[in-house]
Amino acid sequence: MLFEPKAPLFRDPIYDGAADPTIIWNREEKTWWILYTNRRASAVSHGVSYVHGTKIGIASSADGGRSWLYRGTLELEFERGTNTFWAPEVIWAKGQYHMYVSYVQGIPQDWNCGRKILHYTSNNLWDWRFEGPLALSSDRVIDACVFEVRPGEYKMWYKDEDHHSYSYAAVSHDLYHWEVLGPEVTDRDHEGPNVFRFAGSFWMITDPWHGLGVYRSDDAEHWEPQENILREPGTRPDDGTIGAHADVLVHEGHAYIFYFTHPEVSEEQRTHEGFVQEYRHRRSSIQVAELKVENGHMVCDRNHVQFSLDWEHLPE
Repeated sequence: MLFEPKAPLFRDPIYDGAADPTIIWNREEKTWWILYTNRRASAVSHGVSYVHGTKIGIASSADGGRSWLYRGTLELEFERGTNTFWAPEVIWAKGQYHMYVSYVQGIPQDWNCGRKILHYTSNNLWDWRFEGPLALSSDRVIDACVFEVRPGEYKMWYKDEDHHSYSYAAVSHDLYHWEVLGPEVTDRDHEGPNVFRFAGSFWMITDPWHGLGVYRSDDAEHWEPQENILREPGTRPDDGTIGAHADVLVHEGHAYIFYFTHPEVSEEQRTHEGFVQEYRHRRSSIQVAELKVENGHMVCDRNHVQFSLDWEHLPE
């Protein structure tokens, strides 16, 4: 049964910086998990150090998305020190979970650092085996999205910061070895590509920092841009600003978008080059809304949301 979700859907109770959510069904626990970048919004910060040194946070729901419980963080370290993990992408494929997560060594105080995408596998979402870094189009790649575009053919989209911050694509048949195809979405710089299939089409959601970009495709290769969604402020608590870096779950005939907001950052502050952030500006909240297709266009009413993650039949 559909219900009105609480708003915000989730706030991290430790650092209050939940961002870049991805949602996955935990087959062992039979719960929903949101995995997210655990930004350290409430920590002492020098430069942008609060967005580094981050782990991947866990929130779970055992009641179809009505309530969410903070469960801690994943242990993903594979080398010495305290390092940075961002924007997890997690899929169930070939009998196990695969994670593709952005990685930065250490805790930089600025944005001038290398980035790569790492591959992990797991049988239970708790215990992860490090499979190694991916060889992609540059040494500054983040925000992987993986989708099975045809049976046995997996495609990855990611942000390449060395190439105009466009979405590049790669393809794999085993999820371990990837062939880079090249740039695919190049109309503007952006991050956080997310691809899903809904209402007979492939769709891509991106984050161009002006609401979320929408693209439609018949083949998951050629993308037609549409108007941005989540550009205008919403009226729900913590939703009065643009939506950022999202994941979309197609569930029981509905498409739900999970995104995050910086609730106390105004449009003027956000676009001011010299704006100095305090904790209240760094904190972030995860929200959910429903996507619908009307006359071939993706729309989203963030103010009136009906939602449910209940199953008619549990997956095997």
